[in-house]
Amino acid sequence: MTELSTNPTTVLRDRVAAAFPALRADLESLVRIPSVSNSSFDQAHMDASAAAVAELLRGAGLPDVQILRAELADGQRSRPAVIARRPAPDGAPTVLLYAHHDVQPPGADADWDSIPFEPVERDGRLYGRGAADDKAGVIAHVGALRVLADELAVGVTVFVEGEEEIGSPTFTAFLETYADLLVADVIVVADSANWKVGTPGLTTSLRGLVDLEVEVTVLEHSVHSGMFGGPVLDALTLLSRLIATLHDDAGDVAVAGLVSAPDPVVDYDEAEFRADAALIDGAELAGSGPLTARLWTRPALAVIGIDAPSIALSSNTIVPRAKAKLSLRIAPGQDPAAALDALRTHLHTHAPFGARVTVTPGDLGRPFKAPADSDAMQAARWAFEQSWGTAPVDIGLGGSIPFIADLLETFPTASILVTGVEDPDSRAHGANESVDLGDLEHVVLAEALLLRRLGGPSAVR
Repeated sequence: MTELSTNPTTVLRDRVAAAFPALRADLESLVRIPSVSNSSFDQAHMDASAAAVAELLRGAGLPDVQILRAELADGQRSRPAVIARRPAPDGAPTVLLYAHHDVQPPGADADWDSIPFEPVERDGRLYGRGAADDKAGVIAHVGALRVLADELAVGVTVFVEGEEEIGSPTFTAFLETYADLLVADVIVVADSANWKVGTPGLTTSLRGLVDLEVEVTVLEHSVHSGMFGGPVLDALTLLSRLIATLHDDAGDVAVAGLVSAPDPVVDYDEAEFRADAALIDGAELAGSGPLTARLWTRPALAVIGIDAPSIALSSNTIVPRAKAKLSLRIAPGQDPAAALDALRTHLHTHAPFGARVTVTPGDLGRPFKAPADSDAMQAARWAFEQSWGTAPVDIGLGGSIPFIADLLETFPTASILVTGVEDPDSRAHGANESVDLGDLEHVVLAEALLLRRLGGPSAVR
């Protein structure tokens, strides 16, 4: 009788505990590499990060490890991704484990309580850019593979992307090039969050994404604000009036043609949400209905940038044109192209004072809704409950992971599980990003248990 067949959860829990100090050190080493995929930053760090990930996966027992790029039609190449493989035993399924090694720009050092790319522990959390999103996801995969070692009973492919934080622009090309290396029965995407510290979550829905730029033009060129002001409103005022039509008085999105999905079963405590969102005292919440519905299953619309004269460069002239970038999160079940058409129509039909409105479409990302009772999902629920000692909460994600739709299109028969290591206080993309080290240890154990379950008698084929 093998050690694992006696008491798999207890044995694996002990192994994870023994392995975790080294896993934490490996995470710290990854965080120290400033692997920002934004082209404004030194891309040599992306190569260093890919090489470090590849070395970790070789050390985790995967015999076939490659650093790969997609060749693009314009002669450019994608940023480096890592694919590591271990073939499946006869009759066993193959599991694809996804994470990404690129990170967001750190922002201003002054906004951080410690140096962004120098990991620091405070109160059981490890702080640093990428500590949660998503280098902890890489470590979750590495840790699960280490503790299972030769007892791994499924085929495994680890795919660590290098462009997620810039919208995975070459993901489709990469899949087309390397689909034969990535085919799998189950896909585990470790790039989401848990319900809260100590309570796991399985992400069963994701909002999609539509973004665009809208420009309002009122003059052919600037004119003197004293001589022409009054009969002519400046483009910034007109743009502001147009933006104000996008929400009703309650703060709900007021664009005809956008859909909502059913309200979630769970809700978010308002006091916790206000604290997690860093909302200032006195600021009122927008919208109606359950908070989780507003976050997960209803559209949300934000202005994320405006091109206009700066105060430092302003003059006493009427601004002739102004531009804003809008980010629309769409509910599960919404077609992105239809959502784009609805938003574009709204903007044109609400042009204030006859101003010219020009809309330039941007990225489209499809939403995602997972079946709640698939074999893979049942295996994940069991593994999470075994690891945390409490059942996982089915959660949505207000953000978008557009490449999941690409994975489903390329591998339509695969079961996709969206997991993660973040929690509401992880502050991914912001200053003082962090991961709860206790939850990360639970994630490693849960993934090891999941892989073992998928390779058992009731394995997903």
